[in-house]
Amino acid sequence: MTSFRIKTINAIAPEGLELLGDDYSVNPDDDNPHGIVVRSSQVDVDDFPELLALARAGAGVNNITVGKATEKGICVFNTPGANANAVVDLVFPMIGIWLRNIYQGIAFCKSLADVPPDQVNGEVESRKAAFRGVEIAGKTLGVVGLGQIGVRLANGGIQRFMKVYGFDPFPSLDNIHNLMPEVTVTRAVRDTLVHSDIVSLHLPVNEKTIGMVNAEFIAEMKPGAILVNYARGPIVDEEAVLAALDSGQLAAFISDFPTPGVIGHPKILTTPHLGASTAESEENCSRMAVGELSAYLRYGNITHSVNFPNIESIPASTVRTRLIVINRDVPGMIGFATNVLGNHGINIVSFNNESNGNVGYNIIDLESPVDEKIIAELEANEDVVRTRQIMFA
Repeated sequence: MTSFRIKTINAIAPEGLELLGDDYSVNPDDDNPHGIVVRSSQVDVDDFPELLALARAGAGVNNITVGKATEKGICVFNTPGANANAVVDLVFPMIGIWLRNIYQGIAFCKSLADVPPDQVNGEVESRKAAFRGVEIAGKTLGVVGLGQIGVRLANGGIQRFMKVYGFDPFPSLDNIHNLMPEVTVTRAVRDTLVHSDIVSLHLPVNEKTIGMVNAEFIAEMKPGAILVNYARGPIVDEEAVLAALDSGQLAAFISDFPTPGVIGHPKILTTPHLGASTAESEENCSRMAVGELSAYLRYGNITHSVNFPNIESIPASTVRTRLIVINRDVPGMIGFATNVLGNHGINIVSFNNESNGNVGYNIIDLESPVDEKIIAELEANEDVVRTRQIMFA
């Protein structure tokens, strides 16, 4: 079995790295790895000439040059759902902190340290009315983005006796099926916004979502609503939010992404990017990322890739070589690969193909290794992006 070099970037929970066997070497200083596990640091795949795959221990992949990776035949993984509980665990308390004036109440209690002991109770009773808040129960929650985090947040709203509306521009049926029946799924984002006292964003960052929450989006929201962003900072047009807060269209903005423009604003509550920062979340993400990366390097299997189709195949006992062919998704590629192998008298034990509309991915199991001349013939096709042989003992 080939020995694989793994580079870690950022602190990766050891519980995941411990899953790797003796045929892996893990080194954060490796400049030419076969695989990378990363959290939030920026990664340009051009910097790593032998890179085969990269696993992001988290959901968003805006810190990775995914387009370049696809062009080079590098598989990029993420870990959807691994940090979902951590994010939901934080969003609801933050909403409660705002609605119940907890932040101001805590500051007031700290100020009582300077009050004579015999006057503390009197001060509390005389001034506590200034911090009277409202309850979450009975409010309407709008969830924009019904991935695993959004679904759990929507269900949590129902469990807190809220009315919940949800919208997703590209809904996954697997996720939608996990929604509680009391959640109303709308067909247009406006139909979620107009009803909601609180709107929580749970979308990935991509060319369609950057700046999506702009003045027009906010104008569709219920006047005096609260906007919550524990997804990604660039989704929100900060200037539009500040204008809406000043006009009263928004009552508050709660965010996990403090910037110079929002810190210190009296109607904005921020946390320092803590959404996934729990021991459990980091362990879950590490285990999931390492499992995905290992399955790809060992067997060419793919689960939770953001740029390649998902595909898994168990090699039969007679298989000695697994040939991976990654190609642009154009007609005739399966026939091309089988013809090249057949013309050279190579017996195919099994052939599995999947496509995501951009990339075709082929797992071809063989009884013998493939000569380099045959590999060169396959790679001479302009639509073949990359090939790889995985040898079995």
